[in-house]
Amino acid sequence: MAESTQRTTVGDTPPAYGFCSWHQAHAPGVRLITVIEQGSGPGHVHYACGPCRQEHGLVPFADRP
Repeated sequence: MAESTQRTTVGDTPPAYGFCSWHQAHAPGVRLITVIEQGSGPGHVHYACGPCRQEHGLVPFADRP
């Protein structure tokens, strides 16, 4: 069976499901918002769902210039 050489598009990828740091519950479509790095210990990340991103004007980390 030959494998496809085409990349999957965003429409083919299911939305991420995870914990939204803003409304403190699990939700579909979460995106990474901030990464807090620590030199000597574990860092921390914040994810937000679509409604929280819109309500709070949050820009996903990957979409920043």
